[in-house]
Amino acid sequence: MQMGSHDRLFNRHRTVHQILGGGLVADVILWRRKNLTMGILLLTLAVWVVFERSGYTLLSLVSSVLLLLTIILFLWARSAAILNRPAPPLPELYLSEEMVNDAATFIRTQVNELLSVSQDVAMGKDSRLFFQVAALLGLISIVGGLTDFLTLGYTSLVIVLAVPALYERYEDSVDSYCMMGYRKMQQLCVKFNRNCVNSVQNWILEMRKLS
Repeated sequence: MQMGSHDRLFNRHRTVHQILGGGLVADVILWRRKNLTMGILLLTLAVWVVFERSGYTLLSLVSSVLLLLTIILFLWARSAAILNRPAPPLPELYLSEEMVNDAATFIRTQVNELLSVSQDVAMGKDSRLFFQVAALLGLISIVGGLTDFLTLGYTSLVIVLAVPALYERYEDSVDSYCMMGYRKMQQLCVKFNRNCVNSVQNWILEMRKLS
């Protein structure tokens, strides 16, 4: 039996795949391309192990990898010239003006949006946004004090690749329980408000009698 939109979380009409964009990213997050998703998880796990266990920093690791790659390509090219073999199959290393302009436009747009939001928060124009930003920064500060950035990044990736896929698989049950809990909370809030109103009214009546 299919659930209606009113029985879904946030009364949504779209599927999880559509909400996530419906493209390659959605396929990866929802494990519709299992080999690619598993490869990303294993690669990030290997990177996490390398950084956590070897003592490497990001700069030292990148420098070491680039140094090793440069040496290999240099020796390959030298030996190919001596033995009349084909040179290393390197792609054309060229950055077009169009790519640079597109990247600059994207960065400028994102930075301007961030600055606009920051200005609205600083000037007190949006109280709701202020509390959202404050809560997010506070959460980041708390989590940052409990773990390092690399572990946080890997854990966040695991959560992103696990929670949406599990939700999509069991969304009928999850939505049913969540909506049931939401309705119970609404009933409790109504009952609490009614009791509070009655208590205030009784208190006002008693104060009037005493006066």
